[in-house]
Amino acid sequence: MLNPSRYRIIAIGKVRKRWIQNGIELYLKRLPGLAITELRNGDPKKETKAIRSSIKSTEKLIVLTEEGERLTSHGFSGRLQKMTANRLVFLIGSANGLTPDIKEMAYCHISLSPLTFPHELARLLLIEQIYRAVTISENGPYHKA
Repeated sequence: MLNPSRYRIIAIGKVRKRWIQNGIELYLKRLPGLAITELRNGDPKKETKAIRSSIKSTEKLIVLTEEGERLTSHGFSGRLQKMTANRLVFLIGSANGLTPDIKEMAYCHISLSPLTFPHELARLLLIEQIYRAVTISENGPYHKA
């Protein structure tokens, strides 16, 4: 079974759209312990420095990039189930993207879609997929495919 309290999301920028924030809040209620760290938008150098300083040595970094591995929801759940001994931090970059050295730090790269999304929407999609992965691991009724 997956434990959301072992996961953290680092996201560059704030969520400004109320409807996206409402969706995030809905899933956060369903995922007790899942933490979100918001970092300030800036130039890539400043963002990289902030990202580096916010990743703990006990966490494995998973970056979300459009060129990352494309997984089904079952594949994503399975990947998380294989990493249950680790604390995971998912990183969503800004419109500037992520610098090559941050990408090199990553344990793995995952793509939410071959499409590009605004970072706010990517955050909602990631949280929903984490919730879906948890329910898949519990054989819950949420995922019906």
